[in-house]
Amino acid sequence: MAGRGQRGFTLLEILVALVIGVLLVALVPPLLSGMSGATELRGAARQLAAGLRSARNEAITRQREAVLTLDLAQHRFGVTGDPRAIKLPDGLELKLYTAQSELIDAATGNIRFFPDGSSTGGHITVSGPKLAYQVNVDWLTGAIAIVEQVARP
Repeated sequence: MAGRGQRGFTLLEILVALVIGVLLVALVPPLLSGMSGATELRGAARQLAAGLRSARNEAITRQREAVLTLDLAQHRFGVTGDPRAIKLPDGLELKLYTAQSELIDAATGNIRFFPDGSSTGGHITVSGPKLAYQVNVDWLTGAIAIVEQVARP
């Protein structure tokens, strides 16, 4: 009977598995909550980029000017031809850099696209405590790009 192997787990193996499980339960949620802020920032930047692309496509396909209007105070934006106003998370800081002629007031401004695909250009910065995303709009081509940055205090 010397060939028979041991069946089951020892008490020490069970205790080690329990300790590892407790450590995982204690440490993983705080790590994931720290990542949600970065995910929220990235999501907001992608929403803005999608809105800008939608405005550019609207201008090209309809052969008339289209505008993305950003309200910094209300954290929302709208696009010509779309009746919805897209709400962005409140915990983010938004900054708009656009042509002077496109500023409506201190908290509201536009980025305008023309039928040939060009635009007034500018960028929108979405920032949190440690990280920021800048959504750039090229004035000549109307191309939209998202650039990750370190947030400035």
